[in-house]
Amino acid sequence: MSAVRSLHARVAVLLMLVLGSVGACFAVAGWYYAWVTAGSAHDTLLRYGASQIAENTYQQGVMVAVEPPISVLASLSAMDRVAYKVVDPRGVVVAGSPDLALGPMTPREQALLRQGRVLVEDGAWRGEPVRIAVTTRRLGEGWALVAVAQTLHARTALARDIAGKAILGVLLLTGLALLATLLAIKHVLAPLERVQDALRERDPRDLSPLAVAAPPEIAALVGAIDGFMARLDRRIGMMQRMIGDAAHQLRTPLAGLASQVDLLSVEGDPARRATQLRRIAARTEQLGRLVGQLFNHAMVTHRPDVVPPEPVDLVALARRILLDLPVDGGGAAAPVLSLDAPGEPVVVPGDPISLREAVANLVNNALQHGAASRLEVRVFRQDGDAVLEVVDDGPGIPPALWARVREPFHPRGEGRGGAGLGLAIADEVVRAHGGSLRFRSDSVDGFAVILTLPGIGAHPAPGQRPATGSEPGSLAETAWEESAAALPGRR
Repeated sequence: MSAVRSLHARVAVLLMLVLGSVGACFAVAGWYYAWVTAGSAHDTLLRYGASQIAENTYQQGVMVAVEPPISVLASLSAMDRVAYKVVDPRGVVVAGSPDLALGPMTPREQALLRQGRVLVEDGAWRGEPVRIAVTTRRLGEGWALVAVAQTLHARTALARDIAGKAILGVLLLTGLALLATLLAIKHVLAPLERVQDALRERDPRDLSPLAVAAPPEIAALVGAIDGFMARLDRRIGMMQRMIGDAAHQLRTPLAGLASQVDLLSVEGDPARRATQLRRIAARTEQLGRLVGQLFNHAMVTHRPDVVPPEPVDLVALARRILLDLPVDGGGAAAPVLSLDAPGEPVVVPGDPISLREAVANLVNNALQHGAASRLEVRVFRQDGDAVLEVVDDGPGIPPALWARVREPFHPRGEGRGGAGLGLAIADEVVRAHGGSLRFRSDSVDGFAVILTLPGIGAHPAPGQRPATGSEPGSLAETAWEESAAALPGRR
């Protein structure tokens, strides 16, 4: 199984990614804003310089005179090279740098210039990129053109300064936000650490609820842990009681077996020795049956937790159990066995081994303690559920004991031997499958143990009755009844 990072680390990494992405976006936005701001500021100065030169351009007779504002040009040339050019209405450069080239102008740009606007464009001067501000001034009947160019060093330095400070601020704020968030996460996850400490420091035998104050967000987790420990406590208590009862149940036949062996060792009469041997055989059979039921009970108790459910046909399962019953032709007359089931499968989701063990225990209980002359297994659907009934014509179980017989090693009635695990196994299996076990006592029909399980598959048509023993799938055939007539009673 791969290692899972801590919740704190996962949240921290996620926050770092989120804050890093947001910080990167702000850094890019800051860089862009710095360049726009620096460019806008220097373009404004450049426009102002062009306007000042245009205002200081005037006509003297037929000549155009220019008095460039030294202060404006000085402010523009603090870090950059600055050039300007004044062209009179005849197209003659009357002041500045003649090599300051201007790009072609569209009619719209020319119209804007004649309205007194100042246009700024990119250009090149003496092999260096520049920004050029262009404006016009009306002189007599014509227009004089004024252009001022500035290299990009100052605006680049300003943009980098603004961007650097902005990015530094973003990094500081991102770091502070991340630190504050990590501290907040640690504070938020503190209740989980308290739960962890409470579980680590708890005595292994202490399965009481956790005494930890938990916020609503993890109260469900604490409740689930408490519920699990309560179920575990009940399970351990049940296992401890069962182990104690099993020890008592095993001690009795073992003690009896030891006594019979002792008596056999000193008995000289052949007839009495034969009697002792029969008693030893009976004790051994009883002990083997008890051990087998103990193993079966342990198996069906834990199988539902580890075995995924699969479709199980109760009709086929019941038929197989009845067919697998041993037949002893030398014994007394045994009950007639029959299966009353529909022709189609009655399918439930579950564990076939556990369900087989449950039904087999009910059938064996009926043969051992109930059925006098008749034992019938009925399978049918009822309201979407699957129902299996084991019916016999014996005395049954008194209603006063119906609740107690579901418990392992329950006290049995007079003259009833055995460990009392058959019904406990069946009840455990049925409850694990989401069903129920009930009893019914009828003077006409007899005593019945009824298993009801949630079914899957097709439902019977409205008004359709479960199949009777005379329909296909029944074991009420003559040959089977003749074979089962010699079946010895068995628990």
